[in-house]
Amino acid sequence: MQHSLWQSVLGEIELTIPHSTFITWFKNTELVESTDELVTIAVPNIFAVRQFQVKFTEQIKEVLAKNGVEPAKIEYIVKTASKRSVMSRETTVNSPLADRPSMRTPLAPIGSLNPRYTFSNFIVGSSNDLAYTACQAVAQYPGIKYNPLFLYGGVGLGKTHLAQAVGNEIMKNQPDAHVTYISSETFVKEFLDSIRFKKKGFSDKYRNVDVLIIDDMQFIANKEKTQEEFFHTFNALHQNNKQIIITSDKPPRSIPTLTERLRSRFEMGMSIDIQMPDFETRCAIIEAKAALSGVELDRDTVEYLANNIKTNIRELEGALNQLLAYAEMRSITPDITTAEGLLGNVRRTRPQHVSAKQIIDKTAKYFSLSIAEICSAQRDKHIVTPRQIAMYLLRSELHLSFPKIAMELGRKDHTTAIHSVEKIEKSIKLDFVIREQVAEIRERLYA
Repeated sequence: MQHSLWQSVLGEIELTIPHSTFITWFKNTELVESTDELVTIAVPNIFAVRQFQVKFTEQIKEVLAKNGVEPAKIEYIVKTASKRSVMSRETTVNSPLADRPSMRTPLAPIGSLNPRYTFSNFIVGSSNDLAYTACQAVAQYPGIKYNPLFLYGGVGLGKTHLAQAVGNEIMKNQPDAHVTYISSETFVKEFLDSIRFKKKGFSDKYRNVDVLIIDDMQFIANKEKTQEEFFHTFNALHQNNKQIIITSDKPPRSIPTLTERLRSRFEMGMSIDIQMPDFETRCAIIEAKAALSGVELDRDTVEYLANNIKTNIRELEGALNQLLAYAEMRSITPDITTAEGLLGNVRRTRPQHVSAKQIIDKTAKYFSLSIAEICSAQRDKHIVTPRQIAMYLLRSELHLSFPKIAMELGRKDHTTAIHSVEKIEKSIKLDFVIREQVAEIRERLYA
């Protein structure tokens, strides 16, 4: 009963909000309890709790009422926490200064995990939801689901966070598990030291673990002896159903001078790309990070930062930290005026506005098409895919409505735009070529 009720609610809400917003906030929710007095909804993390309290509670109440449920109160719980923490609408995530976690995350010691990297404080959006789901599956069934798990993407997009979150979750569920985290650079150094100084025990150190997480695998390229050693380590672990998690800035087939036998082994499990978060997710990250410092930014300030910092999450956090520190030193409110004055150089390095015409033009030129061709009714594949990519970019970059997108591309029926955007969203997760094409067009838009 509860499941069908929540599915009905989700179905109605999905029709009234942007698709990316729905994926970011509603996709991983569930209805836990429903009575005349109380409705309890499970959400992925504490940041989602705040977002639902501020933005979605009234909308949920309206849709519930349409389905015959009118509770006196709505509460949200974090379903991935070890203890089910309940926060009602009156609860605030702000805490005293002495209780705030530091905005600076310390590096994990070699061979160990950073305890702050957890699933509960990872913001999930359309750019990383597949990776997040796969990591949760690995944490639940290590050595069985997706082994090896290969996460790749640009700098500062959360690969290390997710990889270590798996390790922390496994340690929570299996305290006796031997989980080792190491960078590929450290692996190379230790291997060379074992040869140079005739140290024993290097092979056993990494072949007798339950979970091996190795970061930045791209640095192992051009090192033949180290690749050979890791090949044997990989085989020993995999044959014994031990979990292997690898991160890199490139997919296996794009790492230069990686031996074919290692490449084939990396690809035998699951390889997942983590993209730059979309606008809604960037907003969520900013709000979450600000909340950790006990600050609630107004929406204009959040959107200003999200619109002007599009390279990676680290730069986004850096800009936020700069704004908060500046405001604290001068005892002022961190608002959009302060952000514009402080981060004006960021605006000057990127166009303040990208138009629909520019997106269509850049996409057409990228594929060596004319604007007339991309806006035509032709169904040739070499035209259809670029047209769909243009529609996707109009949605992701400008947040245009589907009827407006259809009109910009000369279509009468906006369902074509809906289909195109959804198709490219799926393709970005599964098709490396499409991902690269979209990324390159984006770069040209903001060059």
